[in-house]
Amino acid sequence: MKSFIEQLYYGNIDPQNSGFEDDEGVQRTLQTIRENEDFLADTLTGEEKKRFLDFADAWSSFNGDSTLDGFVTGFRLGACFVMDTFLSVPPVKDEE
Repeated sequence: MKSFIEQLYYGNIDPQNSGFEDDEGVQRTLQTIRENEDFLADTLTGEEKKRFLDFADAWSSFNGDSTLDGFVTGFRLGACFVMDTFLSVPPVKDEE
């Protein structure tokens, strides 16, 4: 059997698969976002439309960066747990 790292490398483990597709509440929220963004993009004109689309693009970029930061932070936290587990535990002494 392949190691965890090999499974991750070959794409057999997908850390980005968070199960949102099955979450009805998340799906409703995403639908609301899509509907409102479409409405505003279709309704606004001129400078207001440009500013709204700039806002939507900036928010999307920020959200992506924030999600990446959370993933990296979580990964580092997990690595710290592993290090603490294997490196900070005092060795077991043999009883004589």
